[in-house]
Amino acid sequence: MNSKRLYVDFHVIQTIPPSCLNRDDTGRPKTAVYGGTTRARVSSQSWKHSMRAMFTNIFSNEKLGFRTKHSVGLIADFLKNLSPDMTDEDANKSAAKALANAGIKVKEKKGNITDALFFISSVQARKLAELVVNCEKDKKAYKKALKLSPSVDIALFGRMVADDADLNVDAASQVAHSISTHAVQNEYDYFTAVDDCSPENNAGAGHLGTMEFNSATLYRYATVNAADLFKTIGEDTADAVRGFAEAFICAMPAGKQNSYANRTLPNMVYVTIRSDQPVNLCGAFEKPVVSSDGYTEMSISKLFGHAEKIYDNYCGEPVQSYIIGSDAVLGAEKVNLKQLLDMLHEYIANEVAV
Repeated sequence: MNSKRLYVDFHVIQTIPPSCLNRDDTGRPKTAVYGGTTRARVSSQSWKHSMRAMFTNIFSNEKLGFRTKHSVGLIADFLKNLSPDMTDEDANKSAAKALANAGIKVKEKKGNITDALFFISSVQARKLAELVVNCEKDKKAYKKALKLSPSVDIALFGRMVADDADLNVDAASQVAHSISTHAVQNEYDYFTAVDDCSPENNAGAGHLGTMEFNSATLYRYATVNAADLFKTIGEDTADAVRGFAEAFICAMPAGKQNSYANRTLPNMVYVTIRSDQPVNLCGAFEKPVVSSDGYTEMSISKLFGHAEKIYDNYCGEPVQSYIIGSDAVLGAEKVNLKQLLDMLHEYIANEVAV
């Protein structure tokens, strides 16, 4: 690469109708206090989970991984494909031993599960199975198999292994908690459910309940370090950035989706490529948007007003930028989603090929 720094920043303004995308331990929509006022919040973990679900429609199975306590079963499946005569019991024992050789603890008495969720790629699981079939005795070979060939989602979101830090993978992406650009107060939905088989003389409901919800215009931010991503997955970097962009823009957390049908697409997407550092523009909304005529347009205006100040005072404009759903501003090229994904892929591919 011609630069050690290459960051792709995603800034999204998205309006969500009445919904409960992401709940806390009491079932209430998550919130946060920012700028002295309560904001709607959707955790980064929630949005990343929905992105990984969408990855299955973007990447082939061999490019993806599994975050699971049941890695033994995954490896055992590969073992049985490689050695059809192997029994389930032998396959599970051999798979557990393969993980142990690599330094991952397995609880045999609890059904051959790992101590914690472990992120493993399909390719890594297959390579461990191949080592078993080839009767490999060197434990270093098993650990090497878990270090090489990380999946796209492992490279993007990282892997932390308490058993052995040598197996850790630093995340090439960061996803912020989404917050509303304005103050929010949760509301309550009182609902009833009718018993279809109740006697005709029974006018009462079969069930009564309340559900808390809110609606908000969210500011969503994420960044991908393309240079670090290239160090981890090499020539797959441009594909990974393109897939990340599509999933971050289009995926939606599924909390209470059947009750609210709240699936929307962004009102505006602003993507910047920087060669210095990532820049989160949430400061645009430290003072909450106040409006009686909708929040979207004012939120977009405040975002770009803040961006201009940041660029003038600190870091300059990005080396390349694109915008969807709004007029071109700050030198950004106006595009649609397909154009953005194609142009982003081409730009990253050219940069990492140098």
